[in-house]
Amino acid sequence: MTDVIVVGAGPTGLMLAGELRLRGVDVVALDREREPTPFVRALGIHVRTIEIMAQRGLLDRFLARGTRYPLGGFFAGIAAPAPAHLDTAHGYVLGIPQPEIDGILADHATELGADLRRGRRVVAVRQDTDGVTAELADGTALHARYLVGCDGGRSTVRKLIDVGFPGEPSTSDTLIGEVAVTMPEEDLSARVAEIRETQKRFGIGPSGTGAYRVVVPAAEVADARTAPPTLDDIKARLRAVAGTDFGVHSPRWLSRFGDATRLAEAYRRGRVFLAGDAAHIHPPMGGQGLNLGIQDVFNLGWKLAAAINGWAPPDLLDSYESERRPVAADVLDNTRAQAELLSTEAGPQAVRRLLTELMAFDDVNRHLIEKITAISVRYDLGAGHDLLGRRLRDIALSGGPLYDRMRTGRGLLLDQTGALSVAGWSDRVDHVVDTSAELDVPAALLRPDGHVAWVGNAQADADAHLARWFGRPTV
Repeated sequence: MTDVIVVGAGPTGLMLAGELRLRGVDVVALDREREPTPFVRALGIHVRTIEIMAQRGLLDRFLARGTRYPLGGFFAGIAAPAPAHLDTAHGYVLGIPQPEIDGILADHATELGADLRRGRRVVAVRQDTDGVTAELADGTALHARYLVGCDGGRSTVRKLIDVGFPGEPSTSDTLIGEVAVTMPEEDLSARVAEIRETQKRFGIGPSGTGAYRVVVPAAEVADARTAPPTLDDIKARLRAVAGTDFGVHSPRWLSRFGDATRLAEAYRRGRVFLAGDAAHIHPPMGGQGLNLGIQDVFNLGWKLAAAINGWAPPDLLDSYESERRPVAADVLDNTRAQAELLSTEAGPQAVRRLLTELMAFDDVNRHLIEKITAISVRYDLGAGHDLLGRRLRDIALSGGPLYDRMRTGRGLLLDQTGALSVAGWSDRVDHVVDTSAELDVPAALLRPDGHVAWVGNAQADADAHLARWFGRPTV
């Protein structure tokens, strides 16, 4: 028996495997594919995910393989600069192809000791009060204390544990792929810019892998989205939308996706959890999907490890769904709104023009950028200080950046008074006595995911919140 079986070795599953191993939890990660996917479905990571990588000491690896771009223009492709003094020390979007993201996270997880097994397909899941059994297509079985389905929008795990996936089916399809082109770069860029004035769902540009990524609206919704389009399909749609096929040839891969929007009815059934696209799907507007999945398991990982390591408070695992499901619901709503604004119909275009005017106001622009980049997420931890439930940005302490102190994956009491203690919880929480000109509270208790669980200066109050999030103190 192992501690956790993770089904799916995409960015969500790999991030979870690393989070669990960081805390000494035995984990087996299974993926049905024999090789990592070469598809560039995502092109980068947003601010909150960048912060997460900084908290785990991984950001330098990402920066070495990616390109920093200015924030702005994410909401329905409406151009707007980043507002001044955005609440982050990492105010950029990092362009990096998904295969690179997957590779970094796979290396991280295996370096920490995760058991990554490819070419393993789960066909049945059984659970009881003591554990979970996953049966594989090759006739073998694995046993664990918990199982997490990170196996995508068509999640086998979600179906096997009978969790409903209500929402709206696809009403439009988009063709996507990586190809070579013969049109000169300068002519291609000019033509793409012209077409995108009215066709926001269209684009061709370098994928970062030496090929070009092409995205073009399909003519109709496919009955079987698992059947990839052909090169002739791509050419025909390019000619219909852009008036040219750009000389595309030699495809590396071709696929299609729809605009279905669905949210799992539950994120947990007993000892089985869902995360990432297994729990929610939505159109790719704003580039939020991969980021949302990584942020899901950044919330779940430390809680699951706490349960396995024996110190989790009784309701800690349930807080995963109560905190993350509303975040996903909000993302689904903002992608629905963006999808409407991408329509070429007169009504949506009028709303788009109005919103473009409104985004000239700093508060509106800031609100939308913080929403897309997930730095405005605030978990409902009850009434209290404005920081409560929010993640604390990477503030500068006198001893260095805050996030450098969080690489262990433990909780952290940031104490500017020097008068507090984590006695009884020192095996789970680091006590950092330091000061920052950027923090105007005497002390802040941070959960392992960087969200603020308490602010104040009274030891008795701190102890109550330490027990709330980190269980009973040791004697």
